Amino acid sequence: MRVRSAYRRCEEITRREAKNFSYGISLLPGPKRRALSAVYAFARRIDDIGDGERPDEDKLAGLDHARDELRSADTDSADPVLVALADTARRMSVPLEVFDELIEGCEADVRGRRYETFDELLHYCRCVAGSVGRLSLAVFGDDDSPTARARADALGVALQLTNILRDVLEDRRNGRVYLPRQDMERFGVRLDLTEDGMPADDPAALAELIRFEAGRAEQWYAEGLLLLPMLDHRSRACCAAMAGIYHELLRRITDDPRTVLRTRVSLPSRQKIAVAARSLAGMAS
Repeated sequence: MRVRSAYRRCEEITRREAKNFSYGISLLPGPKRRALSAVYAFARRIDDIGDGERPDEDKLAGLDHARDELRSADTDSADPVLVALADTARRMSVPLEVFDELIEGCEADVRGRRYETFDELLHYCRCVAGSVGRLSLAVFGDDDSPTARARADALGVALQLTNILRDVLEDRRNGRVYLPRQDMERFGVRLDLTEDGMPADDPAALAELIRFEAGRAEQWYAEGLLLLPMLDHRSRACCAAMAGIYHELLRRITDDPRTVLRTRVSLPSRQKIAVAARSLAGMAS
């Protein structure tokens, strides 16, 4: 009963916090849905530490503590997320050590790291999102081959690049810049802000930079979506729904890059539900 209640807690966290992922996770059969919710709940904990309001030294200490929690995760824990995560690791051979990469990426955020080249940014994306893709693949349990892991990693990269483009203005206001310096120089962009927090760059140049990076993200979707035929029907539907929502966000950004300079691009709930429904229907045969 304690393990069941622990999973219920993780599912509650996922429904409340995973604004995009929950639509795909809901398409999984019970055991996989609960397991992926446990993975998400702990990933969310790591993200919340890195994005919180505490001083940076406290955040880094919190991330170190998260590492320790992973090492000691046990179904006898008083922490329901750790109970569910330990049970998931035991039942589905989920490699919990992969969370170390997510923690590494969050530490880079706390330290305010900026990226000189796209390859440097790619390493960050693989840490914070490719890692979650590989953890999810372990839950799906269909194919753990190097090819499947590489495609899961690529899909995570695609989703993270979409996040970076969607949040480019919000991140800059928070002192974070993810776009590679070499790319910004190429397009004559500095990502400086005016006194009212708006981009000071030439809007046309900034739009071209965003469209360029969106084209890169599209290439990672092309690689990552090759994972879908390697999954069972329900896992495929879950993955297709999550990727489909973010892919639609990227299409909107590509169609009008200046949108992200005015507001945070999002999809209404009804459209997310429609994407999930199409994913389930499309994978049913």
